[in-house]
Amino acid sequence: MKKGLAVVVLAAGKGTRMKSSLPKVLHPLCGRPMLDYVLDTAKALKPQHLIVVLGFGHQQVRPFIPAGIYVVVQKKLCGTADAVKEALALLKGFSGSLLVLYADTPLLRVETVKKLIGYHKANNLAATLLSANLDKPQGYGRILRDAYSAVCGIVEERDASEYQKKIKEINSGIICFDVERLREVIFKIRPDNRKGEYYLTDAISLLYKKEYVIDCVKVDDANEVLGINSRLELAKAVRCIQQRINEQHMRKGVTLVDPSSTFIDWGVKIGADTVIYPFTVIESGVKIGKGCSVGPFARLRRGTSLKDNCQVGNFIEIVRSTLFSKSKAKHFGYLGDSLIGRQVNIGAGTVTANYDGQKKHKTRIGDNSFIGSDTVLVAPVVIGRGAKTGAGCVVTKNTKVGDNSVVVGVPARLLRKG
Repeated sequence: MKKGLAVVVLAAGKGTRMKSSLPKVLHPLCGRPMLDYVLDTAKALKPQHLIVVLGFGHQQVRPFIPAGIYVVVQKKLCGTADAVKEALALLKGFSGSLLVLYADTPLLRVETVKKLIGYHKANNLAATLLSANLDKPQGYGRILRDAYSAVCGIVEERDASEYQKKIKEINSGIICFDVERLREVIFKIRPDNRKGEYYLTDAISLLYKKEYVIDCVKVDDANEVLGINSRLELAKAVRCIQQRINEQHMRKGVTLVDPSSTFIDWGVKIGADTVIYPFTVIESGVKIGKGCSVGPFARLRRGTSLKDNCQVGNFIEIVRSTLFSKSKAKHFGYLGDSLIGRQVNIGAGTVTANYDGQKKHKTRIGDNSFIGSDTVLVAPVVIGRGAKTGAGCVVTKNTKVGDNSVVVGVPARLLRKG
């Protein structure tokens, strides 16, 4: 049994149905490009070789490919078989299994791919397809079987007869090949189809004619093989990934009061016993400690960190800011570029005015401070430990309020020195 594994990720397509100038594989899913999910899956397999084939918009996509992954550019977009040929040129001397993945299929689980590869190797197959049974198979290629139910080919929908279009078993596009068998047939593929392209799927019928054994592994959850070709399918994929992310947090001890209205990006860290209320949006890179309360209707943007036992509530936006333990901002407001100490109370309507029209500036608030309702802090500002601001106070830029001092008014004036 040949144990070597090479993985080829096809990421060359235009994605014309997305109607976007952004390459399809860079469209974000829960805070990261869809391509990243597929690369994570590929890397988890620990292949000897990992190759990404780029094409349309390759200059934009290339910076998103991590170091250590081979990149080849398909100069003319004339089909998946041609794309795989480009990758094969980098695999001279390699023998073993060649797995073909697609960068627009981000829902595929590592466990599913390992099952496919394991079945392929254990049965010494020429090719193993990942298939699914769909009640509505429109848009997918159909698996063709002979009189003995053996896989004998794949027909793309636009080339299928009316009879073939009734077949429910679809090709996901994900195929594990014996690379030596693939080399025997891939150069014999011809663009004999309505699109005039070189289809990798035509390799299946050529292998069958050479009497090699081909089989399928059926995926349990058809959503895993959802290919994203339109904004509608993008939205469906977002919902699936969002559900996975939410379930992962709940399994780790986080309470989501209503998971269906809680929007958490990939890469967010949340401590146990934190409660997230409905209609909360939490972006990638946010860190939330243990025992916190967030929302409802809160938005935590990149660069936000809540330490243990913080409370942030209704209609608040926080970005590039840190709240240390037991601090509260329970009502509507905006906190940007702020460093907020321990046990600080941020009153309703507080705004840190961090942007002066040219640059962003920092606001620093010391431990045990009390910021009155509707306070505006025009950064850069420093509020000392134990200090207080009166309701409706406007603290102008470059002001330093001393420890335990009280300021009030517009502009803020010292009422009591600490």
